[in-house]
Amino acid sequence: MLTPFSSQLIADTGISTGDEGKGRVILEIVNELRERTNRQDAVAAVMKVNGGSNSGHTVAGLKLNLLPGGVADPNIPHLPIGAGVVADPRKFIWECAYASAHGYEALSRLSIDERCQVSDLSHRLLDLGWEDYRVHTLKSQARGSTGRGITPAYCDEVGQFQIYYADFLGTKDRFANKIQSRVTRTLKIMEHVCEVAPDRWASFFEILSDAETRAHAPLIEAGQFKPEEFDFTQFMGTTPFSIDTDRLIDVYWSAGQSLASQITDVRELVLREQDKGNYIIGEFGQAYWLDKRHGFAPNVTASHTFTPEFFQSAGIPTQLIHNVGCCKAYDTKVGTHVFISEMDQEHPLSAQLRRIEFGATTGRQRMVGWYDAVEKGDALRYGGYQDLVLNKLDALTHGDRWNGNLRICTAYKDESGQLVHHVPRDDEYRRTLQPVYKDLPGWSEDISKVRKFADLPINAKNYVAWMLQSLVSVANHGDKNKIQLPNLRYIGVGPEPSQIIKDIPEISELLAMAN
Repeated sequence: MLTPFSSQLIADTGISTGDEGKGRVILEIVNELRERTNRQDAVAAVMKVNGGSNSGHTVAGLKLNLLPGGVADPNIPHLPIGAGVVADPRKFIWECAYASAHGYEALSRLSIDERCQVSDLSHRLLDLGWEDYRVHTLKSQARGSTGRGITPAYCDEVGQFQIYYADFLGTKDRFANKIQSRVTRTLKIMEHVCEVAPDRWASFFEILSDAETRAHAPLIEAGQFKPEEFDFTQFMGTTPFSIDTDRLIDVYWSAGQSLASQITDVRELVLREQDKGNYIIGEFGQAYWLDKRHGFAPNVTASHTFTPEFFQSAGIPTQLIHNVGCCKAYDTKVGTHVFISEMDQEHPLSAQLRRIEFGATTGRQRMVGWYDAVEKGDALRYGGYQDLVLNKLDALTHGDRWNGNLRICTAYKDESGQLVHHVPRDDEYRRTLQPVYKDLPGWSEDISKVRKFADLPINAKNYVAWMLQSLVSVANHGDKNKIQLPNLRYIGVGPEPSQIIKDIPEISELLAMAN
């Protein structure tokens, strides 16, 4: 239901473990605000709040990491990068070129906060080094890192070794000294702490080269960059545990100078636009259950991934903000997550869903499972959101080999048979839990062309209603005073911007359908 937004500040967040389709929501909100206000300039900025190049998202066909989804709307004047972001300057340049090749000017609209942190090759090597340490020294399971250097970059923040984008506005000598110190520290950690074998050193550069060359193949084919641009062996030293620091400094200083005119004080930008009565949308990477404090290490990211981080990253006072929480009609996870509601891979729906579930920019295969209302309900109870967006309902439609019931995980059960209505914070205990399911009939009708809620098959309506009922029951479990019910704002029935349902009944009417 398209209820009024409660604030000029709007957060676009995930309430699962990422990959919820947050990117497509950006342009929906922008267009809705324009219609509500009858102003084309109603939205002044779409800001990247957290993370770095580890948060792949797709907007209007653009597969992005660093740039906010607002880049796909040329009428949004500002694309701020908050102080809570860690960003490789070369990635900015590559992604701006990619957007430009698709007809979207990005560089001139970028506003990179002075306190945004510079991530570089050192962090990516450490990311691979720690993964190597887990596997070869600890003999444990790989964490499934994206290898983008995000956790090591945030470690530099905690360790007070930051290099800020503001450093690109200073002297090259000062920047070079900071990079040299960072490289020296990195090499010692790689050799003596991570205990990387010398014969594996070169492979790290090859891994990075392969990943970036593959990711940017369209730019190479279009002649915008030469293949050497993505060759990380250019930074290798002559021996293991050495780096050509002069080359590294020159390349990164040059990249930073290309961005110098876009480095600014995002605090002032946001407050100024608020003062004009304009809207600012904060685009979050990852999701509530990947937050470094609220998720389950090591299967978390290194940043804060939910609404409060908006204010830290923008650098403005806490105030009313409207949170839009996104999820899918089923669940997915990557890496080594505990996945209580995971489907058996032999299940025909699992095969159907896995064909469409790959990382937007990493290409990693996602695990798939039934909708876990416990996770979504706890994200409402402890995180809070005013709106809910439900994506990929169409993906559950019966197929050639799939015509069975759907399931919703409404609670967990432990080994003693005790029901568990919230996500336990004890991860060892959580690993022992089994899902408790509500079974519901599916549907065979094609819903990808449906634009009105009333036109959905009755079984699809009931499934949506029970998803909400289960979520709300978890959020309110054990309370006399019930929390404010979230509004179901959009239902996605396909990947295209037009494939969305907006005329959704009020939450009370939907809940009544499930009783």
